Amino acid sequence: MSILNSVIKLFVGDKQQKDLKILQPIVQKVQAFESSLAGLSHDELRNKTVEFKQKISDATKVFRDQIEKLEQEATEAEIDRQEEIFTEIDKLKDEAYEASEVVLEEIMPEAFALVKETAKRFVENEEIEVTATPFDRELSGVHEHVSLDGDKAYWQNSWDAAGKPVVWDMIHYDVQLIGGSVLHQGKIAEMMTGEGKTLVSTLPVYLNALTGNGVHVVTVNDYLAKRDRAWMATIFEFHGLSTDCIDYHQPNSEARRKAYNADITYGTNNEFGFDYLRDNMASSKEDLVQRAPNYAIIDEVDSVLIDDARTPLIISGPVPQGDRHEFNDLKPLVNDLVSLQNKYLVGVLSEAKKLIAEGNTKEGGFLLLRVYRGIPKNKALIKFLSQEGVKQLLQKTENTYMADNNKLMPEIDAELWYVIEEKNNSIDLTDKGIAHLSTKTNDDNFFVLPDMGVEIGAIDESEEAPEKKAELKESLYKDFNVKSERIHTMNQLLKAFSLFEKDVEYVVIDNKVMIVDEQTGRIMDGRRYSDGLHQAIEAKENVKIEDATQTFATVTLQNYFRMYRKLSGMTGTAITEAGEFWEIYKLDVVEIPTNKPIARDDMQDLVYKTTREKYNAVIDDIVKLVNDGRPVLVGTTSVEISELLGRMLKMRKIEHNILNAKLHKREADVVAEAGKPGQVTIATNMAGRGTDIKLSDEVKASGGLAIIGTERHDSRRVDRQLRGRAGRQGDVGSSQFYVALDDNLMRLFGSDRIARMMDRMGLKEGEVIQHSMITKSIERAQKKVEENNFGIRKRLLEYDDIMNSQREFIYKRRRNALDGKR
Repeated sequence: MSILNSVIKLFVGDKQQKDLKILQPIVQKVQAFESSLAGLSHDELRNKTVEFKQKISDATKVFRDQIEKLEQEATEAEIDRQEEIFTEIDKLKDEAYEASEVVLEEIMPEAFALVKETAKRFVENEEIEVTATPFDRELSGVHEHVSLDGDKAYWQNSWDAAGKPVVWDMIHYDVQLIGGSVLHQGKIAEMMTGEGKTLVSTLPVYLNALTGNGVHVVTVNDYLAKRDRAWMATIFEFHGLSTDCIDYHQPNSEARRKAYNADITYGTNNEFGFDYLRDNMASSKEDLVQRAPNYAIIDEVDSVLIDDARTPLIISGPVPQGDRHEFNDLKPLVNDLVSLQNKYLVGVLSEAKKLIAEGNTKEGGFLLLRVYRGIPKNKALIKFLSQEGVKQLLQKTENTYMADNNKLMPEIDAELWYVIEEKNNSIDLTDKGIAHLSTKTNDDNFFVLPDMGVEIGAIDESEEAPEKKAELKESLYKDFNVKSERIHTMNQLLKAFSLFEKDVEYVVIDNKVMIVDEQTGRIMDGRRYSDGLHQAIEAKENVKIEDATQTFATVTLQNYFRMYRKLSGMTGTAITEAGEFWEIYKLDVVEIPTNKPIARDDMQDLVYKTTREKYNAVIDDIVKLVNDGRPVLVGTTSVEISELLGRMLKMRKIEHNILNAKLHKREADVVAEAGKPGQVTIATNMAGRGTDIKLSDEVKASGGLAIIGTERHDSRRVDRQLRGRAGRQGDVGSSQFYVALDDNLMRLFGSDRIARMMDRMGLKEGEVIQHSMITKSIERAQKKVEENNFGIRKRLLEYDDIMNSQREFIYKRRRNALDGKR
């Protein structure tokens, strides 16, 4: 593949080089304005914003006048004419937007130079004296760093940023000017960790806020939304642009409406989406908070538009008799079924091991596949599969029995009570399982659905009176509903017991089942599994089973963000998902070069046969690095692994912090401290995004921050995110990933070539293999998973697109009924 890429680059050229060639002139254009702006007084610099706004206003005046005239006509027009008027208004709004974009493109270099000059003045002056405006007077009442004296206002260069005192010390680099122009063009800027993405955003945010139509800065959590707003607001407010953060205010409140009417609004992706849904459930004009979506910059865009895009935003409420369910009644039956299968298959596994050891691979492979179909997550099975030749035998047997559309698979499943398809996260009761449950309940028809067509036909042909027929049909429908609900409940309980592990997929906190985000390792507060699965897990964990709910309003993040006129984003890791960004959002990804060359040493993966050997090697490496005085950041894929490594380090008497991402504020504080000499921090892969790890000279001299990945994640992007923690702004550092053949990724999607190679080399206990071919093979496995996940997200969007056309039509009519506009 790399040879093919090289050939393509030879003829077509490198996309990054092409992009940079087009973008490079922006730096010269900005620099051309720097000297003239540097010669202006503070008041003259602030007046520039007024000039820019006037230019935009002049360019759009003709369209605004026409819109106003048409809106006046719409209040008295007939309904058919109203529809025509609204179509004309929509067209004029589009033309006004295009006209304002032309002006923004024209003033961009000067506007960027103005923001850079403002940043420079706050670095060089502890206090800036200006002529006080009404806006300065308003701000002096809420901000301590803005004070008044007569007709003068004094702006300090230090202020409180969400609980942290900051002294402004940043001036835009040339590469940040390039990043700013990419964001203004409605593209994604991929900038490495530590390249100052938050500062880059000030350039396009200021420029686009000049239109007065609103700019939304979207972040992944409320801590970052509040911090970034408090940190950057002074740059905008100094020029008379208002800022706010929706996460400070209650939904549907006057304060939240005011936040949306600010020139620049910060907030989390979920809150923006939920406000859209709440607005379209509002029963009065006073409850509406949002205005028309204009321009959004999404920080950590990959996390928002890809990781979170698989789960739609849902506002739900209670259903009649939502507290009625059979989870507690069926739980003993499922528990019994799971115990039976586990007990039986542990014996089968012993028999399979014995047969394989004797050389009877046909019978042994048959039994091994049966165990794999019944308890794929069993630790003893996973360990056995890591032994020489065993995984290849399983795959060979599976291929034999899957031939001709699974023709022979019933032979394997005949002795199982249920079958687990781990890759698809699905589970099915077998005939043996249904028979066992019927015996347990003393009811042969306990799980047998009536044949509705036949039964209703029999009732219609009977001699019964019409009233009796209606009664019999009602009883039949009721029986059908009860049994179908029972089968569904049983399936969800089986899933909860067999596929969902505590401290991996979910945790139990304060007697509540909380979902753990598989990408970030964060607790997803307020989220519940749908379709009764969450209630099944609650039954399994013996906590209170919450009532069933129904959906009142829903939207996918994909369709919400596609409503913006212009959308852009920034992240350290987007290029691996560039295809998806273009296909779904029509967003181009541009790689921005680093300000200083990367000095981090990214080593080839170390591959072990079993996780036990792998974790022992990880601990040995940590001990060695700590003794060298280097800080270590250990990335894990689950809470369970974090705690296991924590216990192992405790035994070796190594001080460490475990970060399981329950509090974003604490998360940022711990990650910021992770650069101290000898400091060990264990964190889920994406914990602490948005916070830089700064290193002292002492740490740099000892080799910088060491990144240790304990497992390859399903996504290459998440691994790159972890790697990017080290080597910011040209710092030294290293990254090393450890892999075992029984890791989930390798087990489910890994090529058996690696297992065969390790077998041929005859690796002994604890021995390791490190080769570029292995690393490439692992990346191919990750690509398989990424393609699979992309398919899931695309399918979700295809379903939602149908609903979206209906949603837009209904919401448009609703809005018109509330405020007479569209």
